[in-house]
Amino acid sequence: MAKVVEKLRLIRICLVSKPQQPNYNSNSTETLYTKDAFVKRIQLSTLFSSQNQLADHMESCHKHPLHPFLFVLFLCMFFFFAEAAGASIKQRPFNNKVSAGFVFGDSTVDPGNNNYVKTFFRSNFPPYGKDLKDQTATGRFTNGKLPTDLIVSYIGIKEYLPPYLDPTLGIEELMTGVSFASAGSGFDPLTPQITSVVSIPKQVEYFKEYKKRLQSAIGKKRMEHIIQNAVFLVSAGTNDFVVNYFTIPIRRKNYTVSAYQQFILQNVKQLLQDLWDEGARRIAVTGLPPMGCLPVVITLNSPNAILERGCIEKFSRVGMEYNQMLQNEVNSMRGRLAHLGAKILYVDIFTPLVDMIQGLGKLDFDEVSQGCCGSGYLEAGFLCNPGSYVCFDASKYVFFDSIHPTEKTYTKLFMANHHVVDSVIQDWDLND
Repeated sequence: MAKVVEKLRLIRICLVSKPQQPNYNSNSTETLYTKDAFVKRIQLSTLFSSQNQLADHMESCHKHPLHPFLFVLFLCMFFFFAEAAGASIKQRPFNNKVSAGFVFGDSTVDPGNNNYVKTFFRSNFPPYGKDLKDQTATGRFTNGKLPTDLIVSYIGIKEYLPPYLDPTLGIEELMTGVSFASAGSGFDPLTPQITSVVSIPKQVEYFKEYKKRLQSAIGKKRMEHIIQNAVFLVSAGTNDFVVNYFTIPIRRKNYTVSAYQQFILQNVKQLLQDLWDEGARRIAVTGLPPMGCLPVVITLNSPNAILERGCIEKFSRVGMEYNQMLQNEVNSMRGRLAHLGAKILYVDIFTPLVDMIQGLGKLDFDEVSQGCCGSGYLEAGFLCNPGSYVCFDASKYVFFDSIHPTEKTYTKLFMANHHVVDSVIQDWDLND
């Protein structure tokens, strides 16, 4: 954009066509300036980084007086477009006190670790990634960015959070954070065994390995500073319930729903304790989505998967109950560790996702119960592949495949929770 602005400065584009005498006849089609010239004003106003720059440019053009009415109209439109732009995610000014981002979990936050794991749970092929800048399938289970990409970009660390297992990562990339997450993983140790992916305890082991690599490269003091001043995110649990508990009968034989919820919660507590022991001080933990609204869950549990595409209440209710338990535990842990500088916060994805699916707030989704890929009923992972039908505009869909949200959905989830990110990073530097 800077190059575009500079070119416009150099060629000194005149925004205004030859002036005419004002005509106040309401039936006349003549105006003080031509329509094309006025549109150019509006377009160019968005190209300059400040009003002063725009004013300088205007000064360099022919000095024609602007009719007061059009001047007011121009200002109104300028601020209208500026306000509309503000509705999107804005990157915070670069904050060098936020050292890095580290992520643990499943496919909602795996940017491609499974590319380096022998598993069928991969997405490093089209149509995944079709709306990224270079349309490359990186291993992200969506059409574009993951929520972790949005978070690190918002904080000002970098644009994308890479997978730790990528062997091409250099020390500079490692220093600003990575994701250890693995698609198909979960808090139940059985879940990653079923899916042949990286377990969460193994992800923690990779984090310990990461710390050693970093210490070897930059020294212990700098490594510890980076860890203590980093954002940590944990996002998992859906596979434990959808893939493991409700699909495979092994756990159901030994656990009631309530007992399994407690079992998962104990494993979450252990993970948070492990991260604390390794130096994490700012941790955000996401709850479960409304699992009964996932297209694949609807397909497999609806009495008529074609005609009756409503959410399956019993699945979502289990998630809602678990989320309350998780939130209580997170609040309790934060209270116990607050005097030691801990900030451990709960991230609610259930409520905003339900709002999107129910159409609350008129969020511009045309399809809420089918994925963009294939039939939208069952396809995910290798079933959503280069041979699959794919919708033209994924932003009209809540889900990209039968399980995973689109980038637009992730963006709205982030915007609904950006106050949590702000809360985690305020009063930042723990070593100051």
